[in-house]
Amino acid sequence: MSDDALLARLRDDLGREAVLTDTDVTGSYSRDMMPLAPSGTPLAVVLPRDVAGVQATVRACAEAKVPIVPRGAGSGLSGAANAIDGCVVLVLTKLNEIVEVDAGNRLAVVQPGVVNLDFRNAVEKHGLFYPPDPSSYDWCTIGGNLSTNAGGLCCVKYGVTTDSVLGLEVVLADGSLLHTGRRTVKGVAGYDLARLFVGSEGTLGIITRATVALKPLPQAPATLVAGFTSTAAAGEAVARVVREGLVPSLMEIMDAASIKAAEAYLKTDIGAGSDCQALLLCQSDAGGEVARREMAALEQICNDCGADMAYATDDLAEGNMLLQARRVVLTALELYGSWLTDDVCVPRTRISELIAGCQRISEEVGLRIAVVGHAGDGNMHPTIVYDPTSADEFARAQRAFDAILEVGLSLGGTVTGEHGVGKIKREWLEREIGPVGLRVHQQIKAALDPENLFNPGSMFAMP
Repeated sequence: MSDDALLARLRDDLGREAVLTDTDVTGSYSRDMMPLAPSGTPLAVVLPRDVAGVQATVRACAEAKVPIVPRGAGSGLSGAANAIDGCVVLVLTKLNEIVEVDAGNRLAVVQPGVVNLDFRNAVEKHGLFYPPDPSSYDWCTIGGNLSTNAGGLCCVKYGVTTDSVLGLEVVLADGSLLHTGRRTVKGVAGYDLARLFVGSEGTLGIITRATVALKPLPQAPATLVAGFTSTAAAGEAVARVVREGLVPSLMEIMDAASIKAAEAYLKTDIGAGSDCQALLLCQSDAGGEVARREMAALEQICNDCGADMAYATDDLAEGNMLLQARRVVLTALELYGSWLTDDVCVPRTRISELIAGCQRISEEVGLRIAVVGHAGDGNMHPTIVYDPTSADEFARAQRAFDAILEVGLSLGGTVTGEHGVGKIKREWLEREIGPVGLRVHQQIKAALDPENLFNPGSMFAMP
């Protein structure tokens, strides 16, 4: 089938308005938010309105042997949704229905185009809570969260996206519809196929519906902020929290560069002090006396580990103001240039070593590197600031990006905690999982997508 014939068939199946070919328009769908990742020029961008439209697109592309790159809102940071030359970009944002909220069983059925924040707000009306909260939760979509197994600030207590997934509906490479998982609390019938597709970055199938578990709506959080004059002391505090079995709903860390950027952006002193090298932000959503006990225990640990400042509050507005300093870091860094954020996860006892490694890399490449992250699970986001108009600075930013991954692996960590592999960490994935792990990945891919048409070139290369 020629390209013209494929486009004609897609227009017949989906409607002319659902098939975009104007390069001025399709270019805006060709890449995500990661500047390092390569992208190509798609043949077309299609926006189906229902599952039948997704199936029709897959069948037509399979017959034409044209690759498909699935895409949500484009908020990703790994290049996983980036187009390759001649592909069809399959945008799922119009599949945006919350199909069902079953309050009695604490679950919901949702389509991939629903925005994370809209979904959270919808289930909140039923007294329920959807935990995964990526930093782009106000515009990223559930489908993208599923495809990258996204995390967020609440992972320490509630886990990442896959921990909320009960079942999926997936369009396979031949256009057939696979139903995985269950609606029950327990179920071990067959392979856990739902978890196989979560985090597969669109390389195995296209998720068109998800059944997810919900939690009871938590209490308004109490908040603790603690400042340390050394990252080692902050790291010891995190390790103590873990050892003593405390599970705050949020535990974030900011290094000195992040603190300074946030204060400059917010035009306020967040109370860290000029000598502060690390700031811990913790929350408890247990409510009442339980939250007060958790806050007291956390404050005591921070003080025991040498905090120069520790302050707890159960005032919601004050807590939100403190947490804002963490949430604005990436925006704040734009005061100094463009940013490139990395994503490594290390054992929680080695967080301070990663921060120290990033400080060393910053000095070596001559670029600002600020580190923020989810201290509760060891997932750090070192962010490199550079001038995008300078080829030299861009090259140094790339070197720093890889050097950070090197440090993460050397500390017993992983090259991605929540952003995914995409098109920027393929070689690093192979290095982390080894030749046998890579072979198994390739075998699974070949079994489900024998023509290698689903997002080829993402995660790993096929032999």
